[in-house]
Amino acid sequence: MKSMTCRQLGGACDQEFHANSFEEISEMSKQHGMEMFRKDDEAHLEAMHKMRELMQSADSEAMKNWMKSKREEFDTLPNIE
Repeated sequence: MKSMTCRQLGGACDQEFHANSFEEISEMSKQHGMEMFRKDDEAHLEAMHKMRELMQSADSEAMKNWMKSKREEFDTLPNIE
């Protein structure tokens, strides 16, 4: 199991997520983001805006490269007990 924070995953806070795969941790981050959206959390809304810009950038590889770097970061993290 590995741990990453909301901030490490492009978010706005230090809430930790723990998962066995990058896909699992990405889904946890997504659910957290949706909860923060419903709460109208300003910091998370700004982080979401930046992610939206990345996804819509003229460089279609930008989001793929960002996801690849986050997956690599996850893969290099030590396992936690």
